[in-house]
Amino acid sequence: MNESRFLAFAALLLALLIGACSSGGGDTPPLEGAKLGGPFTLTDQDGRQATDRQFEGKYRLVYFGFTYCPDVCPVDLQSIGQAMRQLEKSDAAKAARVQPIFISVDPERDKPAVLKQYVSAFHPRLIGLTGTPDQIADVAKKYGVFYSKEEKAGASDYMVNHSRIALLFGPKGEPIAILPHDKGADAIEAELKRWVK
Repeated sequence: MNESRFLAFAALLLALLIGACSSGGGDTPPLEGAKLGGPFTLTDQDGRQATDRQFEGKYRLVYFGFTYCPDVCPVDLQSIGQAMRQLEKSDAAKAARVQPIFISVDPERDKPAVLKQYVSAFHPRLIGLTGTPDQIADVAKKYGVFYSKEEKAGASDYMVNHSRIALLFGPKGEPIAILPHDKGADAIEAELKRWVK
């Protein structure tokens, strides 16, 4: 792991947590005013150009990962997918306002066809996005996500270290909250019910 990139990510995370702790609670979103998110142009799982503008008016549940991830990504996406299904049953109108998005940090392997098969395993409305290495680096930076390629000794294969975070953005792309994906579907659903209006 590149030490300077890790320290930059750690500083960003600390700033977000401090902002969340001092937000005053109540109806004030924990990430209100955070400099997260922004415009992007990527490619979706059907090979079509996708931009942040097409999600205007929707709450965006954004998770960064990669399809070859052996453990955390599938578990987190399973929780996100389950939370979406639960919300669809308990409050279909709110669920319809949420767009789950998976952005790959492994553009070398995660081509649209690979993403299409992968995202379909978690939720029918989960959109998979990929792009060129430069596009992915740009969107990851804007969304406060760290990732780095880790070569395996004596093998042509590699892994990708990445920050494990699920972010909720509002209808105008404004950052709202970090979702508790590590606490399971019920916790994610509760936060969606809290913040989606």
